[in-house]
Amino acid sequence: MNRDLFKVEVCANSYQSCLAARRGGADRVELCASMPEGGTTPSYGTICKARDVEGLRLHVLIRPRESDFHYTSEEIDIMMKDISMCQSLGVDGVVFGVLRTDGQVDKETMKRLMDASKGMSVTFHRAFDHCRNPFQALDDIVELGCHRILTSGQQPSAIKGTNLLRQLVEAAAGRIQIMPGCGLNAGNIAQIAQATGAREFHFSARHQVESQMEFRNQGVCMGAVCNEFVREETDCQQVKAAIEALLALPL
Repeated sequence: MNRDLFKVEVCANSYQSCLAARRGGADRVELCASMPEGGTTPSYGTICKARDVEGLRLHVLIRPRESDFHYTSEEIDIMMKDISMCQSLGVDGVVFGVLRTDGQVDKETMKRLMDASKGMSVTFHRAFDHCRNPFQALDDIVELGCHRILTSGQQPSAIKGTNLLRQLVEAAAGRIQIMPGCGLNAGNIAQIAQATGAREFHFSARHQVESQMEFRNQGVCMGAVCNEFVREETDCQQVKAAIEALLALPL
């Protein structure tokens, strides 16, 4: 397959992960913090440093907290300020999604966020997977002017959601990109591409990295997971393998 026919986005949690994504051949990253909670907005310093990675488009997650996607007015103010920060730093794109309590897209709030994001690419993230009616949501998001939707097909993983993903690609009819995400890897990305007709793909390609600390107090936990001496970062070899699997597809 021609490399220009698809785009690969890596979910990156650090500057090091951004470097690994680029070395692996990714087109862009979605930069975020707090991956175990589904991702939140990364720090100013992390965004600045990630912007220095040459040849890599940088999209930043705009999500003020974990949990659901219905936000207070104060949380929306935080999102607006974070979008303004991204504008000032020359970020290529932003990633967000806001829902009403009834499971429909909050078009009024989304319009405010879209207006603040002018000049940047906008991805409506996996809040989509919590929408009551995916096809109504698709039309609403197209009307708002978003460039793509990140979705697992409203299933726990994209491989399980291939049926809806295929229907969404067909219903989008070129108006917006449908980008499968959640659980993609070198072993299934080609299958998902063939089954859905999607041309953009999102995955994390993470592996565990051992701490360089020599002295270790194993009895003190700094978070919910009691292991302070291992972290997860993007693995460039996993990124390369996924891209090679796509390239092996027949035209």
